[in-house]
Amino acid sequence: MTFSMTGFASLEREVSGGTLIIELRSVNHRYLELHMKLDDSLRSFEPMARELIAAHLGRGKVECRMSLMRSQDAAKKAELDVSIVQQLAKLSADVQLHMPASAPLTVADILRWPGVVMSDGIDTAALGDQVRAILEQVLQDMSAARAREGAKLAAVIHERLAEMEREVAQVKPLLPLQVKAYQERLVAKLQEALKSVDEERLRQELVLFAQRVDVDEELTRLTAHIEEVKRILGAKGAAGKRLDFLMQELNREANTLGSKSVSTEVSQTAMALKVLIEQMREQIQNIE
Repeated sequence: MTFSMTGFASLEREVSGGTLIIELRSVNHRYLELHMKLDDSLRSFEPMARELIAAHLGRGKVECRMSLMRSQDAAKKAELDVSIVQQLAKLSADVQLHMPASAPLTVADILRWPGVVMSDGIDTAALGDQVRAILEQVLQDMSAARAREGAKLAAVIHERLAEMEREVAQVKPLLPLQVKAYQERLVAKLQEALKSVDEERLRQELVLFAQRVDVDEELTRLTAHIEEVKRILGAKGAAGKRLDFLMQELNREANTLGSKSVSTEVSQTAMALKVLIEQMREQIQNIE
């Protein structure tokens, strides 16, 4: 199954002490890059959240937001940690002693300081279990969203692969006749320019030239790479990096096909293949 690196999922659930909101967003990236934005009351759960996300998502730039809206009962039980408030007061006085122009701490600054507000109404262990369960559900929703998007990307790539196969199928039967016609034109020009040329030497040189312009091997490799792309799209696990490598190989064969071209038809086919490969590469940048 093909997964996109682009996705979004969120959940809001009642938990111990209030309402928990978890939101995940992801876009394409070369590797897995996590950005965690958690409330101070949830900061202790960050290692667990990172572990869960890494277990579900292989690549992408992922932003995780987790916030806890306190219930009224929990808010009523909130208390100040007097020792931390006293420390802040002393630190603020020391700073103003050395820097009289500095602004003193406001009440809002103090209340936002980590650890100042305590709430005995929250069961940390129970909250941790709830955070894990909800985050797992969000990750499942995220994976489902990425799978739906991945299916659309895979469909686009399959369409381009089918077009490439049609291009190869159309040009392949023409190659022997085109090479032969080009060879005959070249013989005529050489015989006219060099009346005394050695016929045997000329024949040998033409055989070597025909080998150099023979693109059957390139077309065979193109077909093999197309089949491998199809296989990877239908396999399990991360596919983006392998598909990106195959796009490089396909592009190399298309370039060689163009450089060996001895007819307008082959040149046009090589150009059409390169356009299709580039279109697939753009889609593959979003595949995990």
